[in-house]
Amino acid sequence: MRRFLIFLIILALLALSVLIVVPALASQHYGPASSALSLRQRFSYAARLLWYDIYITQPADVYGADQDFSVSSGESVYEIASRLQSDGLILNARAFVVYLVYTGMDTSILPGNYRFSPSLSVQSIAGMLQDTRASQIMFTVLPGWRMEEIAASLPTSGLPITSDAFLAAAAAEEGFLFPDTYLLVRTTTADELVAILTERFDQHLSTDLENGFEHQGLTVHEAVTLASIVQREAVVTEEQPLIASVFLNRLAAGQKLESDPTVQYALGYDEVGQTWWTNPLSYADLEFDSPYNTYLYSGLPPAPISNPSLGALQAVAFPAETPYYYFRARCDGTGLHAFAETFDGHLQNACD
Repeated sequence: MRRFLIFLIILALLALSVLIVVPALASQHYGPASSALSLRQRFSYAARLLWYDIYITQPADVYGADQDFSVSSGESVYEIASRLQSDGLILNARAFVVYLVYTGMDTSILPGNYRFSPSLSVQSIAGMLQDTRASQIMFTVLPGWRMEEIAASLPTSGLPITSDAFLAAAAAEEGFLFPDTYLLVRTTTADELVAILTERFDQHLSTDLENGFEHQGLTVHEAVTLASIVQREAVVTEEQPLIASVFLNRLAAGQKLESDPTVQYALGYDEVGQTWWTNPLSYADLEFDSPYNTYLYSGLPPAPISNPSLGALQAVAFPAETPYYYFRARCDGTGLHAFAETFDGHLQNACD
């Protein structure tokens, strides 16, 4: 009998922990729940939010074109969500409704004419449905984009900026065009856009970051250059400090960085693959003569090769402390890497 009571107590404690942890996780990722929800509803919608996370945080189509979208007076959130999914603007109508109800935005959608991009997250679209100011648009710069990729996204952004005008304005700013989502007026010019992106970088360049760069023996420009490489190498964000440690170890030892993304940057646009990041690279590609080719030239390339996220910058300022000098993609398709201290160990990590 005593054991049974202990078992019941353990079950009760587990249930209580779930009731506490699930809403806390949802609040951390999606903000506080609507005060209109009961405790039971808060737990229920928090659990569903976590279940639908990928449909809420991931855009329907990163490279999709903007679309006009109208909301009629009296239209239900279910009808709106269904049409958004049918138009390819969101991935999952049910996930959209759950997010609206959880945040309380389901009761404050305003009728009107909107213009949405399928590159926006559910949170962004939900927020825009609360504001009919047609003079503003959401513009997103993804981590790891080079300036040409930002330029390529402009024709469908709703901004009156040509790709060439942006590239001319941003010519000296590669690496400092901070990846983020921006609310911009539709009349924003190329010079103004570049100023906004670089100002956002300055806002994130804290004293702690600068001190971290200095501790690694790097200037801000050198640190951003290395972070731009780390950004392109790390498929999984959590590995950025490990990858940063490998490159810092190589720099300290006088080894070449030998990073594929630097070669990809040097090669430029791949007409066959229609990408700025040629993959896979051939042996001939690795011999391409460019100061950005870190297989041929020691040290850092002359400038950043992409625009790194805050996480990549932090990884360079505060890298993991490791003995690793090598890494390569694992053979399991997860995007993770296998790390090694020696070249022999690196060879042993090769796929069969």
